[in-house]
Amino acid sequence: MAADIQSITSAVQRRDVQRVSQAEAAGQEFLVFTLGAEEYGIDILKVQEIRGYDNVTRIANAPAFIKGVINLRGIIVPIVDMRIKFNLGRVEYDNQTVVIILNVAHRVVGMVVDGVSDVLTLQADQVMPAPEFGATLTTEYLTGLGTVDGRMLILMDIEKLMTSKEMELIDSVAVPA
Repeated sequence: MAADIQSITSAVQRRDVQRVSQAEAAGQEFLVFTLGAEEYGIDILKVQEIRGYDNVTRIANAPAFIKGVINLRGIIVPIVDMRIKFNLGRVEYDNQTVVIILNVAHRVVGMVVDGVSDVLTLQADQVMPAPEFGATLTTEYLTGLGTVDGRMLILMDIEKLMTSKEMELIDSVAVPA
């Protein structure tokens, strides 16, 4: 039984490494954004638009990381504050605060970040698999770590993050894309 679990775990790890390798083989473009002092990258193909932060309409009893909703050209878009989601503390929104509008899992969702810096193309040799931290820290939303010109980017599977169990409330307010 233990051997079966170990072989399944190994197969899953190999598949994750293979998935990253295949996605990066021809080079993949990432939108780079900041939260605090860290830089993150998400698949540019998931990004619909980038806009400044607007006031949101709050949703009663929503988790703290769901700031509320906005009306984006007739589409109700839930807004998630990534600083709160990742327990990075609260920050005052200013004219540098950015909302990245995403198309994930056939719906439109916005995420608040500190800023957007650029779009980078990473080749396979610039991406390392996400490290394992054990049970104390989940890495299920990470696809790897990217390195370019001495910078390290935390590469996120934004679709997996935005469709996680704790994000189910978004389903009740998100409009299909």
